[in-house]
Amino acid sequence: MNDKGVVHWLWRPGRFGRFLLTARRGGQVVRARYWFPHIPLAAALAGAGYLLVSLVYALQKHVLLSDFPHHIFDLKPASMPYVLIGVAMLVMSVGLLFRSRFAWIVAVVLTTSMVLSTAILGHGHRSGLISYDGILLVALLLSYARFDRTSLAAGTLFALTSALLLLIYATFGSLYLGNQFSPPIKDLVTSLYYSVVTMSTVGYGDITPKTVNARFFAISVMVLGLAVFATSVTAIAGPMIARLSKPKEKRMKRTNHFIVIGATPLAYNTYREFKKRNQPVVLVMPQAPTSGDIDPEDLIVGDANSLETLRRAGADQAQAVVAMRADDSDNAFIVLAVKELKGKARTVIAINDSKHMERIKLVQPDIVIAPEVLGGEMLAMVLSGEEITTDFVLQRFFRGVRT
Repeated sequence: MNDKGVVHWLWRPGRFGRFLLTARRGGQVVRARYWFPHIPLAAALAGAGYLLVSLVYALQKHVLLSDFPHHIFDLKPASMPYVLIGVAMLVMSVGLLFRSRFAWIVAVVLTTSMVLSTAILGHGHRSGLISYDGILLVALLLSYARFDRTSLAAGTLFALTSALLLLIYATFGSLYLGNQFSPPIKDLVTSLYYSVVTMSTVGYGDITPKTVNARFFAISVMVLGLAVFATSVTAIAGPMIARLSKPKEKRMKRTNHFIVIGATPLAYNTYREFKKRNQPVVLVMPQAPTSGDIDPEDLIVGDANSLETLRRAGADQAQAVVAMRADDSDNAFIVLAVKELKGKARTVIAINDSKHMERIKLVQPDIVIAPEVLGGEMLAMVLSGEEITTDFVLQRFFRGVRT
């Protein structure tokens, strides 16, 4: 469950929400966001790949490392896909360390394949390996939100991984079908040479396939070579172009200022009142406003639930952060994120629904206001002929203030 989900659990009856909040605070103490879950999952994925490759060779007892470079390739043809899956697992574990979304997708696909692979190859160790792979698959699926990075590094990793796997496939395949070529391919160096020439579609013609199987194999290597080249260029060029074309954001040094978060009328009015008083203020919104009455230097466009957005707004150096989004749970999560930055800013929450009051207090904001709740209550009192006092308004508007 992600951080935002923790806050939503607070809206459910019972004590489980408090338990989740306590667990999240424990994660802050150990700084879990810097290493969990991507590092444990990367290690688990690398272990899964190693186990699969080890199992394949363990089932082929006549294949020994001392037989390199000849008999080590004397694997059954049906075993070759499993070796490739294992190698891909090891490579993709590096991508998980960088929280790459592409690496996560490939890891899910490969882990699913591993579950099927171990069911076929496992024999006596089958139940243990399937359990390990199944737990890993569930953990990857639950961690989807943590792998959200699409970058030049991820594209480069994709290109290198794809080229490596294709090279392994071409080398093993040409060595296995060696007698079906003219002249025959009998050693590793020749098979590697033929693979590179075929993958690059150079085709010198010094080694040619003579049988139907060998020709189909050559066709598959050429087609896959073109596909890997095209997709690799896209994976690398896309993030690179996006990075070069993205306008550089003007970084401002903000200290001792106020931050207003939200795109509600209350947030707009609060921002304007700060400006009237010549107070330094930043308005954080999920999207750029259509009106032009907001100073561009005061505007931060982004998700205020993100620590990166709060850092851009200078929340760790602000006087106060005022959460005025339309969703009370979002406002509560913003307060938790601000506290994680360990700055000096006071936190203010605007409540939209009075039934959330007690749950909002669990995140311990400094000030809780309820303008919309007060408006409805005052309207009902005026129409009912009840007296409205200043003390009543202040008490109802500031529903909770920490001293």
